[in-house]
Amino acid sequence: MDSGKQITFPLILSVGAAVIGSLQFGYNTGVINAPQKTIEKFINETWQERYMESITKESLRVIWSISVSIFPVGGIFGSFSVGLFVNRLGRKYSMLAVNILAFIAAALMGFSKMASSWEMLIIGRFVIGFYSGLSTGFVPLYVGEVSPTSLRGALGTLHQLGIVVGILIAQVFGLEVIMGNDSLWPLLLGFTFIPAVIQCVLLPLCPESPRFLLINRNEENKAKTILKKLRGTTDVSADMQEMKEESRQMMREKKVTILELFRSPLYRQPLLIAVMLQLSQQLSGINAVFYYSTRIFEKAGVEQPVYATIGTGVVNTAFTVVSLFVIERAGRRSLHLLGLLGMAGSAILLTIALALLEQLKWMSYLSIVAIFSFVAFFEIGPGPIPWFIVAELFSQGPRPSAIAVAGFSNWTATFLVGMSFQYVEELCGSYVFVIFIVMLLIFFLFTYFKVPETKGRTFDDIASGFRQAAVMGGEKHSPEELNSLGADSQL
Repeated sequence: MDSGKQITFPLILSVGAAVIGSLQFGYNTGVINAPQKTIEKFINETWQERYMESITKESLRVIWSISVSIFPVGGIFGSFSVGLFVNRLGRKYSMLAVNILAFIAAALMGFSKMASSWEMLIIGRFVIGFYSGLSTGFVPLYVGEVSPTSLRGALGTLHQLGIVVGILIAQVFGLEVIMGNDSLWPLLLGFTFIPAVIQCVLLPLCPESPRFLLINRNEENKAKTILKKLRGTTDVSADMQEMKEESRQMMREKKVTILELFRSPLYRQPLLIAVMLQLSQQLSGINAVFYYSTRIFEKAGVEQPVYATIGTGVVNTAFTVVSLFVIERAGRRSLHLLGLLGMAGSAILLTIALALLEQLKWMSYLSIVAIFSFVAFFEIGPGPIPWFIVAELFSQGPRPSAIAVAGFSNWTATFLVGMSFQYVEELCGSYVFVIFIVMLLIFFLFTYFKVPETKGRTFDDIASGFRQAAVMGGEKHSPEELNSLGADSQL
């Protein structure tokens, strides 16, 4: 079947409704940066009201750092809780239920100024972080399971597109002339309730994942009816066959807990790949570039650096769209390799430009080009691919646990980069990106030697490749594992 025919309205609606969760994640990642001075002023005023004295510089830095970094802490907890929801409530109802968290967070952050409480702001940031951590598990899982094999990569990229569009909206809304000012910043942070309302309206119109219905709930007829709607055809025998094959595999494989995932040699290789790909996204230096870009643009003499930073957000979004169109042609592995190598090259350029900025004025333009190309290469590979490839590397049994572990790795790395970057930057100055160049080259070599291509392959076919590798590697397995190693699918 030609993949053009497989894009149906129910499929677009399902993926679109799910991706609102990604947009929330992106929005709340980017929203705190623009109004920093305004929020610091609010913290100072509140402190003065309470204690009749101005806040010390150190206390202000601590409260501000907690306000920013509590978001990934919430994300760490959320990502680890994914399995608790998706197997009990199903994929769709999990996404619907956690909107309660978005409403709570919006209320806490939106009313923090009125209540003169920066504690409310911090708790709100933690709650929306928890919501975002859950979303980074739910969205790629649901999108991967409703998409046809030939479109899984392209539609999987939409999770990352949702994130970057969210960041861009936050950057624009955060401008002082719009909402990044003294009177409107609580509205800027509380705005997160609007996407939550839209998702609560759209999700009930979407189907549950047919894979979940057939494999987890054994509701074959329901799964078949939903598949016909999603695919826009009455002949869904190939999809049903693939899911039944996976279901049979799962009978032999049983649901896998996080502990079993680590203990079993069978999952060692795909788990290592999943975690390394997530680390390649966060330790690539992308957050550092976003964090650093406004100051680099200031150094480069850009009059309104905040607009140049928005330009970075536009490049970010544009190249995610490029990735969407090329991912099914070029494949996951080759795009990830290209992205990592391109980022390393851009980081080398940026380091040279920053080091020579004082001597040669025109280096400022080179630094801007380097930042834009760094962001563009990130969105070609390391941005979108780690999110959905995890769902592809594992069969239905271990998939929720694997997504939880991968999400945990991603959020922990985000937290570490966010907390340590300003101190590392003080130590290394303009050579801070040398650390990221080394990391990028390590991740490039790992991807080249260890990561398989998953383009156009069924979930069972990919999992069977790892099973065969485990057998050929002479791993020792329990009788149940040996039973599930019946590598019946041909690679």
